[in-house]
Amino acid sequence: MQLQNVVIVDGCRSAFSRGGKGKLEATRVDEVAATVVKALMERNPKVKPSMVEDFGIGNAGNTADLIMLGGISRLAGLPAEVTNFHSNRQCGSSMETMQRIAMAIMVGAMDCGIACGVERMGRSLMGERSGAKSTRVTGMNMRIFQKSRLQRDMAEDHFNYFSVPVPDAILDGPPMAAMTQTAQNVIDMYGLTRTELDQFAVDSHRKLDEAYKKGAYKAEIIPMEVEDPIFDDQGMWVEDQKGPMVMFDQDECLRVSTNLEGLAKLKPIGGVVSLLGNEVHVTAGNSCPTNSGASAILLMSEKTALKLGLEPLARIIGMGVGGVKGQLMGIGPIPASIKALKHAGLTADQIDRVEFNEAFAAQVIPSVKDIGLNPAVVNVNGGSLGIGHPLGATGARLVLTVAHELRRSGKKYGLSTQCIGAGQGITTIIESLG
Repeated sequence: MQLQNVVIVDGCRSAFSRGGKGKLEATRVDEVAATVVKALMERNPKVKPSMVEDFGIGNAGNTADLIMLGGISRLAGLPAEVTNFHSNRQCGSSMETMQRIAMAIMVGAMDCGIACGVERMGRSLMGERSGAKSTRVTGMNMRIFQKSRLQRDMAEDHFNYFSVPVPDAILDGPPMAAMTQTAQNVIDMYGLTRTELDQFAVDSHRKLDEAYKKGAYKAEIIPMEVEDPIFDDQGMWVEDQKGPMVMFDQDECLRVSTNLEGLAKLKPIGGVVSLLGNEVHVTAGNSCPTNSGASAILLMSEKTALKLGLEPLARIIGMGVGGVKGQLMGIGPIPASIKALKHAGLTADQIDRVEFNEAFAAQVIPSVKDIGLNPAVVNVNGGSLGIGHPLGATGARLVLTVAHELRRSGKKYGLSTQCIGAGQGITTIIESLG
């Protein structure tokens, strides 16, 4: 069987709002996603809705029931013949969805599909606050893992991807620890300093501010009119009070005033400890925020795209997923990227642009080093510390961001990667066709 080339025809997203207290709070997240998908189709008129064969939604927490009913694709105007599926690989959900559609196109099972990602953090789909139930389940799972002591009984890693050894004290910790704890574990493992973490955050916000000023995100963000939510004194959305309609077209978590002096005053996140007895360096300033938003990518076989006279953004040439011990969740991108580079037949020094999800500054810095990437080409227009990280929507965002950046800069190869809860990573490599 001869595999088909798969291309990214186009991709776009909503601006990302603050989770639980941002501009999207009074808007149903399925409507946000549908608006993004509808805009994607409208700006690619040569691709008729009837040509879309499968519609995948990546989501980590709160919209599975509606997704499985095909609600978002129907709201977006896609016909009933378009099938729907839901993919949950936690933070990597929409990149996973994109890869699943790409694989189906590669083997000739279909010609065209849409990968969408959506997340509403802080509240459920319908508006009520969420989180208590999932916290109880996570606690139960942690007790199960601790009781069985699987973390010490597991076989040794088949491959050693890391430039430094993993301290035994970290491996003795719970493998299902909070994400913030895994960030501190990585800090301890690699000996990262608070200053370099905070400097990374400062640079991320600075680059994002500069990118907005030069219009770098206009090609991917779909402006949408939304109701400006009204909040009470406790920060709760007042559902029965209607706010004015406003235009939402810029990510809400950019902090232009971010500087080292200000970040140095922030206290470490509560509940995080250093298992090596060091000072805790994980703060809200060098960690990503919680967000809501949606993103979408239009995929097609290259043969069909050329037949339609389209000008695709990029060709997908490499994919990879990788696992690490749960205590080291943040460095999952290392094995995933090494695998994806092998699949693409490239070396790290050939990558021209990288979109690395900034879940924590702590996981980006060592991962970039151990993958062998050039730090100067990583997140050149800022990253998730300012853009935001609406879990299920982030993976597709990373891919479409690097695709647009490659075309804008005239570069060739781009790599998108992210860590995933419980100890995974996912990576996609593309070749620009611009």
